[in-house]
Amino acid sequence: MSERTGDGTSEGEQRPASVREALWAHPLRFPFTRRVPRCWAYLLGSALLGPVQLAVLAVLLVLGMGLSVVGIGLPVLLALALAGIPAATAARWRLRLVEPVPLPDPHRSLPGAGHRARIRTRLRERATWRELAHTVLASTVLAAAALGFTVLLVLSGLYVLSPLVVWALAPETVMLIPGHAAHGPLAALPFTAVGLAGLLLCAYAGALLTAAEVALARFLLGPREDDLGRQVLELTRSRARLADAFEAERRRIERDLHDGAQQQLVALSMTLGLAEYELRERDGRAAELVTRARGEARQALEQLRGLVRGIHPQVLTDHGLAAAVDEVAQRHPIPVATDIELPERLPAPVETTAYFTVTEALTNAAKHSGATAITVHGRVSRGRLVVQVTDDGRGGADPAAGAGLAGLADRVALLRGRLMVTSPTGGPTTLRLEVPCSGS
Repeated sequence: MSERTGDGTSEGEQRPASVREALWAHPLRFPFTRRVPRCWAYLLGSALLGPVQLAVLAVLLVLGMGLSVVGIGLPVLLALALAGIPAATAARWRLRLVEPVPLPDPHRSLPGAGHRARIRTRLRERATWRELAHTVLASTVLAAAALGFTVLLVLSGLYVLSPLVVWALAPETVMLIPGHAAHGPLAALPFTAVGLAGLLLCAYAGALLTAAEVALARFLLGPREDDLGRQVLELTRSRARLADAFEAERRRIERDLHDGAQQQLVALSMTLGLAEYELRERDGRAAELVTRARGEARQALEQLRGLVRGIHPQVLTDHGLAAAVDEVAQRHPIPVATDIELPERLPAPVETTAYFTVTEALTNAAKHSGATAITVHGRVSRGRLVVQVTDDGRGGADPAAGAGLAGLADRVALLRGRLMVTSPTGGPTTLRLEVPCSGS
């Protein structure tokens, strides 16, 4: 046996997602479910809150227009424009009375933002103006409809109780309708039937009116795809700004190392060379130590130059992607054949992303693939740079195993490009980069 719940459904059945669906699923049983008093309570709240909201909006409008003459009405008008936000928050909270699925807040979260930043952001959001429109409708049209429904509900309830009212007020004459007096409880029984019919009508009318209010609330108060799209666009722009800032900082470090520490090491090596020359005939032991120090300084200089090239190679800035990849290929321990033909210099973000993608692929091939030959092919096709790196290694590479390619994939995604890795067991391994040449 299946136990019935308060809204007329059994535990084995799926609960209707909304008032409208519950009404259409069981129209005859609906007036006897718990959803009916919930709808009545919701509409009663609309009838009570509507006039209050209308009064607040009217006061703000009148004060704002009146004070604008003397130049101090702008804050009041600003409050009027933002008045829909708290009203919409209350409306979304009230929807929980009749809707099982909560309505999300369409506004962006602004942790740590100041008051001015919050106000500017809210004024730029379309959801703010939709909420103001809903508040105007809720305080006028919806409130009037809810008030009319409340009057019908109260009259229906009084007619149902009319025999008790007549009996309690006897022997006073009670006129249930103008011009027709009820002389006793029995004479009021027809009005009870009218009241029951009115309550039945209120059950259906309340459900329909509630469903209409819920639909309007979901249309105006819920998040939309364009709101989410604007948030995603702003997030993408923010990530792009962070990536650009990181690239600028990396170039600054490269310049500081190239013009500062590297030049000092060159000067140190020259000084040690002069000291070695002076001490060669005077003190052989000291000359030997200076020679060793000079060799260590030269080694440190080579390591620093490799670090500078790894941060941002100067050849990439001066001569472009093809020359930079050729330089990397010449130093690679595995033979690398490069075939990159570009019609012109590409935007700096595209060149940088492509360069570090190729270097990461070559580094992974040298460490893990066991390859004996690597090819790098690059062309511009239909406005997109396509770079492909292929090695004849053992295959079975996992792009998610390291953070290098994952970070490059994020950078490629910022440029609206794609990074694909194909590496079946036994090889070959192919990395393919596709990125728009616009660089944005």
